[in-house]
Amino acid sequence: MLGAMAVLLLSGQSAGQTTKQSERATASSRVSAEHLQQYSDLAVTWMQEYLRIDTTNPPGNEMRAVAFYKKILDQEGIENRGFEYAAGRGDLWARLPHTTSAAKRPIILLNHMDVVTSDASHWKVPPFSGEIRDGYMWGRGAQDMKDEGLAQLVVMVMLKREKVALDRDVIFLAVSDEEADGTGSDWFIEHQRDLLGNAEFLINEGGENLLENGKVKYVGVDVGEKTTYWLRVVAHGRPGHGSRPNPDSAPNRLVRALDRIIAYRTPMRVLPVVEEFLRDMAPQESPERAAEYRDVRKAIADKKFQEEVEKDESLNFLLRDTISLTMMGGSEQTNVIPPEAWANLDVRILPGGDPKAVLEAVRRVVNDPNVSVEPLNRAFQVANYSGTDNALYAAIREVAGKYFPGTPVVPHITSGYTENQRYRPLGIASYGFNPYTATDEEGNTEHGNDERIRVEEVRRGPRVLFDVVVAVAGR
Repeated sequence: MLGAMAVLLLSGQSAGQTTKQSERATASSRVSAEHLQQYSDLAVTWMQEYLRIDTTNPPGNEMRAVAFYKKILDQEGIENRGFEYAAGRGDLWARLPHTTSAAKRPIILLNHMDVVTSDASHWKVPPFSGEIRDGYMWGRGAQDMKDEGLAQLVVMVMLKREKVALDRDVIFLAVSDEEADGTGSDWFIEHQRDLLGNAEFLINEGGENLLENGKVKYVGVDVGEKTTYWLRVVAHGRPGHGSRPNPDSAPNRLVRALDRIIAYRTPMRVLPVVEEFLRDMAPQESPERAAEYRDVRKAIADKKFQEEVEKDESLNFLLRDTISLTMMGGSEQTNVIPPEAWANLDVRILPGGDPKAVLEAVRRVVNDPNVSVEPLNRAFQVANYSGTDNALYAAIREVAGKYFPGTPVVPHITSGYTENQRYRPLGIASYGFNPYTATDEEGNTEHGNDERIRVEEVRRGPRVLFDVVVAVAGR
């Protein structure tokens, strides 16, 4: 889902406004203009090629992407290994070793190769065309997350070609099946744990750099994620012929239950990271909203603020557990009233939340003995965090300050799951950092129609990530 932008565009400055002091402060400023141009050209060429590889999950077929990565890494002389852990499914690992006699623990650049499904009939261009039109590169994965995988690949090539001295290994890890069951990461952790090298840091998707009116509003670094807790609602009723309606049919019961669930509002609560995020954003808000952000614990008790939160998708998920109706089913024939009707709910729980309490609350809201509510998850994964007092977060803050002068760099909770949750228990500080910027409209194409990224972002994005990696891993 993530990527990088140019120095000038990320900061919202023109070439004439960029200071020489800012240029000197970044590692990439020591790379020749000719080489930077070459890396930009490679980024566009490789990104188009990558987007044309169909890795829709299911079934995934990620070994196609493994072959794409491996060919380039082999050509560049970068150590790498591909693993096919199931038919057509695999992971790709690569490493640039440290050049110092004594080494710090490695940093991992993690990305997933699979993408979600797409319906070409709803797209302006074919989803796997990689077409360039209207200043954008279009394709499934342009936001989630072939863009960031591409940026990570270019960074590996830049580090190798520029002969950057490293005091820690830099590991590139592309995995399968993130959009479904996470089998790629699970298999790698179980069977190739040694190749992670007791890593200290990991950069993955999940960050957000919101672009509004040509300027970056904030650099959001994902330090934690909500936990997925899917529920299945099943209504039971008397079956029969569709020509003879009965009020207690399973579909009718289901609709009534879902209506109550949709109207239900989970309690609001404030996590320390959300409190810090809103406090940092307060200066950019209206006086009334700024006051609420500076004391959000007080604000959530105000009915007016609660109503405002419910209408604001970017704020609502930060302050409560969320419930979304996503799937429904019943009879396979229009003239048949089925004995059962069902629906699936996508529930996301804030870190520290109790899934049992959420389940019981939904059951109380339904209040119908003929409607059952049960979890779909095999096991509930307790959400985890990474702290911000370390070298990687400091590097992100420093580099972002050069590209986005005056823009707050803030810890953030992402609304969706990321595989950071799988790597933090290994003792790895894991962040979602996105070196690209995106408007709301562009970001909302993730998992949607017409997914795309600005070509100028593709061209200059890897430079931002390169500067972060050198800042934390360069000697």
